[in-house]
Amino acid sequence: MGGLGYGVSESGHDRQGKIHLSTGEIMRLASDFAEEHGADACDYAYRAVVNFEAEGEGERAYLWFLLLVMLGDIASYRLNPDKPLTIH
Repeated sequence: MGGLGYGVSESGHDRQGKIHLSTGEIMRLASDFAEEHGADACDYAYRAVVNFEAEGEGERAYLWFLLLVMLGDIASYRLNPDKPLTIH
């Protein structure tokens, strides 16, 4: 099975079978994760980053890092998942 790639424009698969997620899709994942795990979501994401890095799984660690950033923004009300995402 292919790994994950991280695009900011469109989702899909590349030639190596990696899945590319848009920024909006990553935001939706973070939103769903925050809704399901509440205040513990950032802690779970941080642990995933540390564990995947320790296992040499850099791409997976990076995905969890991106989720952690968005989870932090959601928790501090800098990002509202119910509104369109604007990237400056």
